[in-house]
Amino acid sequence: MNQTTPPTNAIAAFLAMLAAERGAAKNTLDAYRRDLEDAADFFNPPASLDTATTDALRLYLDHLAKTGMKASSAQRKTSALRQYFRFLYAENRRPDDPTTLISAPKRGRPLPKILTIDTVTALLTEAERQTVDPTNTPGRTLRATRLFALLELLYATGLRVSELVSLPASAGRVSENLLAIKGKGGRERLVPLTGKAREAISAFLALRDPKAPKSRWLFPSDSETGHLTRQAFARDLKDLAISAGLSAKQVSPHVLRHAFASHLLQNGADLRVVQQLLGHADISTTQIYTHILDERLRSMVNDLHPMGDTP
Repeated sequence: MNQTTPPTNAIAAFLAMLAAERGAAKNTLDAYRRDLEDAADFFNPPASLDTATTDALRLYLDHLAKTGMKASSAQRKTSALRQYFRFLYAENRRPDDPTTLISAPKRGRPLPKILTIDTVTALLTEAERQTVDPTNTPGRTLRATRLFALLELLYATGLRVSELVSLPASAGRVSENLLAIKGKGGRERLVPLTGKAREAISAFLALRDPKAPKSRWLFPSDSETGHLTRQAFARDLKDLAISAGLSAKQVSPHVLRHAFASHLLQNGADLRVVQQLLGHADISTTQIYTHILDERLRSMVNDLHPMGDTP
């Protein structure tokens, strides 16, 4: 092993390497600089960060934990330290990498935001009311009918918003009970269509101008993609939530996808079935909903076990 090189603004050298060899963007470089300078400020003198031992770095990470820092932020700072010390070791600026024995803080997965069945019902009821509002212009009726169809489809299928807005025109063949979806990674799956969803699609298609140029999309738009954008749908959904007397912050396309999965599980669906419907490649992704299964099991034991809780 070569003799250790004395630190000469090693952080600047590390950032220069990231910019030159990895093409790191300015925001990325600024984030690394902040994380490393924060770590250096913990040591006295700051330059001693470059010679810090594994135990010293653990003290620093313990310090971060005691400040109440989120696990995601601590994990990012740990990652910055790992890359920094790998650089120092590779450049012979120190004879070892003290981060090899340091475990990254575990990042807990947040529970999904879930709407109650009553809340979703309120949204659907308001969306349907707007489709028959006598004060509507023809254009507003068309947009309201489109929103109702989108909402019925989303809650019936649990599609990702990107999958929903980019449905092909062939999805409008409402005689079909199943919808073929091409999701992430090109993986295909079939999702069942409810009768209400099919009726909502039919109502929307009946209002579209028959003289309009044919589109390859079920929900065409004059956007760059040619179909309704995710942002436009999310905006319309928040306006609908306000009209229904709900908080706009409470409702989003992704929250409705969660509602689809959660309500299925609450009513007895198997986790593997929900995985398939959501298009998750790995069951571990679907397991964010296991807290619902736990609640269902506790309720089942209380209701059915002879020694369960009594009211």
